[in-house]
Amino acid sequence: MGAVVKFLASTLLSNDPALSLPGESEHDRLRATVDLAVWAERVGYDGFGVGERHNPAFLSPSPAVLLSHIAARTSTIRLFTTVAVLSLNDPVRVAEDYAMLDHLSDGRLELIIGKGNDAPSLKLFGAREEEQWDRLAEAYELLRRLWREERVTWSGRFRPPLDEVTTRPRPFQRPAPRVWHGSASSRRSTELAAAFGDPLYSANGFKPAAHYLELVRHYRERLAHHGHDPAAIPLGLGAHSPVIATRSQDAYELARPAFERFRRQPVAASNGFPYDSLEDFVARGSALIGSPAQITDKLLALHADFGNDLFGVGFEGFFFTDAATTRGHLERFFAEVVPVIRAELR
Repeated sequence: MGAVVKFLASTLLSNDPALSLPGESEHDRLRATVDLAVWAERVGYDGFGVGERHNPAFLSPSPAVLLSHIAARTSTIRLFTTVAVLSLNDPVRVAEDYAMLDHLSDGRLELIIGKGNDAPSLKLFGAREEEQWDRLAEAYELLRRLWREERVTWSGRFRPPLDEVTTRPRPFQRPAPRVWHGSASSRRSTELAAAFGDPLYSANGFKPAAHYLELVRHYRERLAHHGHDPAAIPLGLGAHSPVIATRSQDAYELARPAFERFRRQPVAASNGFPYDSLEDFVARGSALIGSPAQITDKLLALHADFGNDLFGVGFEGFFFTDAATTRGHLERFFAEVVPVIRAELR
């Protein structure tokens, strides 16, 4: 990613009515996401990411399609999948779709793959939860070959065999685009990334940062074990959408009601959300709440621990019920926090 830390804005396109404006349709939400990507490029974000979910609670079943449209509306911003659920997709189709996106974006594709953790998706695709890691590993090994080799002959457990297959188009980037591995819960993802010397994107989501740091340390140990230089391979690190105010007390007051609502919902328990106070979430987790100086210090401290090359900052309104308020905080984040971090880490 280069010497200076990069910034990625990402979204899962939540379909929660509380995060929509009155009367806003699915069509409006999708168009607004494209506009957000255009805005992100204009203000200086380095990347824009769209996650993949096959769940009525989200509007992002096809990142390749949405990012292709964003590619037509932008010219420089890198296009990330945050993440593409490779365990549920045919790697042949993934190779074809994302090679096409790589061409349409003139080589701006950054593919992040992952196992996924969405129960409705498993039911929809008829996959068993206990098979997901094996599906991911098998699919990735085939995807990797399809992008790097021609006349591929292959057989595995989860799809029909291939006999001298060459997928078209070939990726635009040469060599083939690097593939990032999303990491949130298991050493299976860090081991898979390390074995191939691939970049890692640590979710750093609902669990304490220490949980993700342990996985990152394991990843770097395994990189070295497999003969790769950890210092030469990019690492991405996620964080929640920021809540910024001139006075930290005001930022906490803005964020507290939503935090209290969220921690009592079933989704909090299913994601291992361990915090009983907003202050604890800020202290041990990835919440970015406070004054610009405090959020800057928080990100610099995370960077000191993780040594990451990329910060992924959510576009989802975790703490707010309207997109306009969330975007206002992101604008202030990019105007007052990002320049200081880039200067400090240059």
